[in-house]
Amino acid sequence: MPVYRDKNGTWYVMCRYTDWRGERKQKCKRGLRTKRDAQAWEREFLMQKQADVNMTFASFVQLYERDVKPKLKLNTWLSKESVIQKKLLPYFGQRRLSEITAKDVLAWQNEIRSQTVSSGKLYSPT
Repeated sequence: MPVYRDKNGTWYVMCRYTDWRGERKQKCKRGLRTKRDAQAWEREFLMQKQADVNMTFASFVQLYERDVKPKLKLNTWLSKESVIQKKLLPYFGQRRLSEITAKDVLAWQNEIRSQTVSSGKLYSPT
């Protein structure tokens, strides 16, 4: 769908999508600085709504957070969020879900195992 230029020089997106109940919805996002930002926002939004495996890992984490966070206690979520932000997103953040293979996950695990804790010890095998 096209993006539009606002009166004040910023860009906005108007897109239609079908939600999980099959109802047609419309979403408007305003205040984007460039046309490229508006198009990228629209692409990511539609991929999230369609649960497309071509979305980035970072987009999937946002969906995961929205789904799981209300079900967990605060401390449990803070522990999960810390691991996601410090360990997973730096490695997989901009990659598409469809591009992540078992080999990539094994390489990531080996990299994490080779890192040390602040005391100088290696992480435990678990």
